[in-house]
Amino acid sequence: MRDVIDDIKEAFLTGVSYMLPFVVAGGILVALGFLLGGYNIPSVEPYGSTFASTIFWIGKIGLGTFMVPVLGAYVAYSIADKPGICVGMFGGWMATDPWGLGYQSGFIGALIAGIIAGYLVNALKKIPLPNAIRSLLPTLIIPVVGCAAICLLMHYVIGGPLGALTQALTKLLNDLGTGNLILLGIVQGCMLAFDMGGPCNKVAYAFALACMETGNYAPMAANFVACCAPPLAVALAMLIAPKKFTDEDRSGIPGCFAGALCMITEFAIPYAAKNIKYIPCYMVGSAAGAVISYLWGITIRAPHGGVFVVFAMNKVLPFFITLLIAGAISAALIVLVTKPQEEA
Repeated sequence: MRDVIDDIKEAFLTGVSYMLPFVVAGGILVALGFLLGGYNIPSVEPYGSTFASTIFWIGKIGLGTFMVPVLGAYVAYSIADKPGICVGMFGGWMATDPWGLGYQSGFIGALIAGIIAGYLVNALKKIPLPNAIRSLLPTLIIPVVGCAAICLLMHYVIGGPLGALTQALTKLLNDLGTGNLILLGIVQGCMLAFDMGGPCNKVAYAFALACMETGNYAPMAANFVACCAPPLAVALAMLIAPKKFTDEDRSGIPGCFAGALCMITEFAIPYAAKNIKYIPCYMVGSAAGAVISYLWGITIRAPHGGVFVVFAMNKVLPFFITLLIAGAISAALIVLVTKPQEEA
């Protein structure tokens, strides 16, 4: 059992490491699109119409098309080697709800699909076949049987429950509305920092988008703070207490700052994977930041882009102060729960 847990943990880290370049490229290009084209750039016709639009939609390829399937592919790769890539990618693609059936499970769905795909491929490798046709196993049997099996499983078994969970969380946020800003900020901030791109994060983000459509831009500002805070917190924690982190951990400080600036929460995932205690630390800081953002009346008229959309903020200085407070709270908690390396 311990070996299985270690394999899954290693698979998770591998998947994230392969996914991050897609997130970085997509996130920064999306942010540049906002910077060059304004906060209404998503409504501009994709590609070709303007340079800013082209940059924005190229970035969306990384964030909206490749990110989740690549995660599923390389989680499976870690478990089953190269034959797992195709099957894991199919499973990760299904987690994006490509048919619009309300089954989107995002980051968590891709992780589950990748793990199942990896062990499924390992099982298929053990099928006893005559030597004459055994060469067909990696090129024909595993791709066909594996992809069909993982897609059917994601569609009929996993998609429904995770889709129902997503809808329930959406209803929860809609019921809260903006009548109780403190409670709303706590719930929204915790959801955004809990799975950093998974169903909870996506539900809270969808809620902020829905509010934007009605002319309420405060939830999106809270969303920005809560999403930028976790990578900022990790970077600050490593600067405050460097002896509690390895050289490899500290080499990620520039990336974490970049994630905070570009609103790429996923930069904080590898650190949480190593120490699960970091997730509550992220949640506390993000929740505090979201509450302060609401109370301060900060609004942002852009759905993404990090600090590159500073032009869309109504209160620039309060936004940065709020983000620093949120990051500092989480950083202090991270330092508190992290043991020095010699004691770890």
